[in-house]
Amino acid sequence: MATSPTPLPAPQPGQPCPCGSGKNFEACCQPVLTGARLPATAEELMRSRFTAHVAHDFAYLHRTHQPTARLPFAGEDDPSTLAWTRLVIHAHEPGQNPDTAYVDFTAFFADENGEHAIPEKSEFHRIDGRWLYTRAVRTGPAPIKSSAPKVGRNDPCPCGSGKKYKHCCLGKA
Repeated sequence: MATSPTPLPAPQPGQPCPCGSGKNFEACCQPVLTGARLPATAEELMRSRFTAHVAHDFAYLHRTHQPTARLPFAGEDDPSTLAWTRLVIHAHEPGQNPDTAYVDFTAFFADENGEHAIPEKSEFHRIDGRWLYTRAVRTGPAPIKSSAPKVGRNDPCPCGSGKKYKHCCLGKA
């Protein structure tokens, strides 16, 4: 029987940062969480938000979510928490303007049934010099893109019949 991965411990100085950057917490997300500095990129904000989930820093999550950023924080009595195990950043893409960016990531958590993945592509906006999480653009895995070249109607059929694709396998596709 496989064992579930161990949940990440609360972040501590001198320990690796939970965000998976490979840096120690005090050189990575701690200055961002404490407000000593602002995240320089949307990816850095995403990493700090994951670390805030691990640390149960719900006030930071509130301050960095665009719909709630300007509202006062009212802590919940018993916020539900997941046992986060790791974060994998797949892509950090610029938007159509320099104040918009997208981060494609998978956050993992563990429960009694094993490790589970939460894949998402998120949108971030820089407002007044601060990056804020705006919304999930896509939840679930990224769509699969075929790497095979597309066969044109008048190209030879890939089945090897010697006929044009339109007269052979196009109708079967």
